[in-house]
Amino acid sequence: MARGPIRVANFSGYLGDRFTAVDEAIAGDPVDVLVGDYLAEITLAALAARYRHDPAKGYVGYFLDQVRPHLATLAERGIKVVTNAGGFHPAGLAAALRELASRQRVPLRVAHIEGDNVLPDLPRLRTDGHRFEHLDTGQPLDSWGLEPIAANAYLGGWGIAAALADGADIVVCGRVTDASLAAGAAAWWHGWGRGDWNAMAGAVAAGHIIECGSQAVGGNFSGFTHIPGMTTPGFPIAEIAADGTSVITKHARDGGAVTVDTVTAQLVYEIQGPTYLNPDVTVHLDTLRLTALGRDRVGVCGVTASPPPPTTKVAAFAQLGFGIVDTVFVTAPDVNDKIELLRAQVSKDLPDGVDQLEFTRLGTAATDPESQWDATVAVRVAATAREQEPLVRLGLARKLASLYLQSIPGFFHDADAAPATKPKPRIDYWPALLPQAAVTHRAVLDDGRVVRIDPPADTALSEQPRHPEPAAAPPATATRSAPLGSVAYARSGDKGGNCNVGVWVPEQRAWPWLRQALSTEELRRLLPEVKDLDIVRHELPTLRAVHFVLRGLLGTGGSANTRVDQAGKAVGEYLRAKHLPIPEELLTSQEHDAAH
Repeated sequence: MARGPIRVANFSGYLGDRFTAVDEAIAGDPVDVLVGDYLAEITLAALAARYRHDPAKGYVGYFLDQVRPHLATLAERGIKVVTNAGGFHPAGLAAALRELASRQRVPLRVAHIEGDNVLPDLPRLRTDGHRFEHLDTGQPLDSWGLEPIAANAYLGGWGIAAALADGADIVVCGRVTDASLAAGAAAWWHGWGRGDWNAMAGAVAAGHIIECGSQAVGGNFSGFTHIPGMTTPGFPIAEIAADGTSVITKHARDGGAVTVDTVTAQLVYEIQGPTYLNPDVTVHLDTLRLTALGRDRVGVCGVTASPPPPTTKVAAFAQLGFGIVDTVFVTAPDVNDKIELLRAQVSKDLPDGVDQLEFTRLGTAATDPESQWDATVAVRVAATAREQEPLVRLGLARKLASLYLQSIPGFFHDADAAPATKPKPRIDYWPALLPQAAVTHRAVLDDGRVVRIDPPADTALSEQPRHPEPAAAPPATATRSAPLGSVAYARSGDKGGNCNVGVWVPEQRAWPWLRQALSTEELRRLLPEVKDLDIVRHELPTLRAVHFVLRGLLGTGGSANTRVDQAGKAVGEYLRAKHLPIPEELLTSQEHDAAH
């Protein structure tokens, strides 16, 4: 007899997300499982450096502090917890949780997932012929020229399902895919088998929607001005049924809202295209449909699946060098000339070994400023080197501070902001693939027993679909130059060194215009920064969305590039600010809706 839907509530989308989220989830609507995601690629890079210096602390202590007051309540209510806060040391976090529960005399069983850490196996794997070709360049790992300090394979959800089936109350993971936290819980709850691909694909889609916390409830959403309670938006809940369909909702008492558009925003976030690869199943997002079912309830159905890929992603990290950043302020007029003089003065007598010195102007001074700050722009100065010593000799903060009386007029620091004086490590990122059969996926139970998770028996290679560029449309009878954001929403993010941008319209009648207007050529015109990049364009008609992958915009990854918007999170809003000819009828409709 089929069980009812499992209610999975998210309480974290990244390391540093709202500390009180576990408190709120416990006090909110009844749920069966709490899931917390902490391991963005940039976070993994930071944890890799920390783990290298102190292997005992390779997990996320923040989670331990969050859950500490609630262990008795979790046990009393039978709420399960699944998290990837184990980072590089899931066994260590599991042990810390057991000790904490023992001290509080709370009967909780804690299991952990192992096998994602393939760093110790790299020499053997490379000897066995695994080249770890870079996903974007195709170059083998041997060509990197850096020594990896971490290498983690992305695991699926079956280890989580096995641990829960054995009675675990808390499952601590390292690098599983973000969506696997929810999908593994759903597979356990419903008793799915490895071949239940359509059901698992639906759960992966639901897991992807809720994995980033408040983003599915109005956070980081282009239409935030229409979302109530945005001072403290809540966290999402996925009700996942036995057939894999789901309803996305939230705790009723919390702020924010769940709408078709907030869910769409998360679906197009940090994907490579309509084909969404997971170690357990390949999910085809181009058949997915969203339906508004009532206040804060959005149905997700129509997901189709194919067998999982034979490989899984491996994220490798290595220390690239060091960097240091300071920010100064320049006042109009003659802003460009002033920045150039600053550049020349700081560049003079640059120590050997400093390989990069970048000046980035942030903002534009008003032509006729109404206040002093309308006449002011920030200038970010960043320097990098392979070794720390040249940056120490450069003394960037000291050098900038020495220019007050010998440089440009109207030049200053924020006196209350401490200048950066110590270079920070820069961690480079190398994404690659490894056959799933080469990864030892294990669930380690609280009594020491180990459940080995076999690689998938059936696999298939899947590629992103190729969508032709739209043919030129006849000009609309009446258009007006206006921001793209007048009629469309967007969400952008990072996938290694690539940035993805999803743009969609809330109304079906605007979809034919959007897909015609937003060609690759038009994107290059709107965003000069990407004009020389390789751009991949896809369409998702059921979501009324056009999706782009901007290859190389983020260098080799957010943890190593010197861009101010390091992980491309603001590229979507930048695109929405750009003007293009928009049919009057679409603008009139949006203006009418805004007025009412």
